[in-house]
Amino acid sequence: MDTVSDPSRRVSLRLFLGPPHPCPYLPQRQARFLIVDPAAPLTSRLLQQLMDQGFRRGGSEVYRPHCRGCRACVSLRIPVQAFRPNRSQRRCWRFAEQEISLRDRPGWFDPDHYALYLRYQQARHPDGTMGNASAAHYHGFLVSPWCETRFWELRWGERLIAVAVVDLLPQGLSAVYTFFEPDMAAFSPGKLAVLWQIAEARRRGLDSVYLGFWVQSCRKMYYKDQYRPLDAWDGTLWRRFGPAEPIDSANTPE
Repeated sequence: MDTVSDPSRRVSLRLFLGPPHPCPYLPQRQARFLIVDPAAPLTSRLLQQLMDQGFRRGGSEVYRPHCRGCRACVSLRIPVQAFRPNRSQRRCWRFAEQEISLRDRPGWFDPDHYALYLRYQQARHPDGTMGNASAAHYHGFLVSPWCETRFWELRWGERLIAVAVVDLLPQGLSAVYTFFEPDMAAFSPGKLAVLWQIAEARRRGLDSVYLGFWVQSCRKMYYKDQYRPLDAWDGTLWRRFGPAEPIDSANTPE
């Protein structure tokens, strides 16, 4: 049993070690997750505290990797007040200011979002299992009954080009998932979605944008390393890395 502190009370949460399964990030590896008790009465405030200890939300499940002999997964967050965009990010943002609008939608099921999600999965992850996800599975993967989740639409004119799914937390925003039109990849909609979240977190006076897990040798996660400075959870505390500092996940303590 682990304990999570609350400013007004002390809360004890049971943690369960899930069964071994194929690692979603590294080939020929087995992974295990440490999972918060699904029956626990979670709230956005508790999720914030768990995120600050390296956890992540997927649907109504909150978890973090707990793999024997492997510490490759590192939780990352962007300190939004300190963030400084690089040249590529500035160019992307200038394009957005001229061409792209953002619409804030509640976390309800939208058939246009669902159709875009399927196109994205089939184009970007053709070997995955989500390319034929049912509507219920899709929506259950993105939202939970106890956390406020928003669907931020990125539109070029009236055309929907991307959706960023975001959890609203007391001290930050959590980037749950982003999907976009495959034929718009050259315009970097994924990068643009993160920049929008940084800008919105600043506007709201929040501290961080949580990017989830990063694995050094996983090419699909390379983009997360490009936002600097960057905070990385080492199992005990958050360590800050500047523009020229590599995140050495192999030295992250258990």
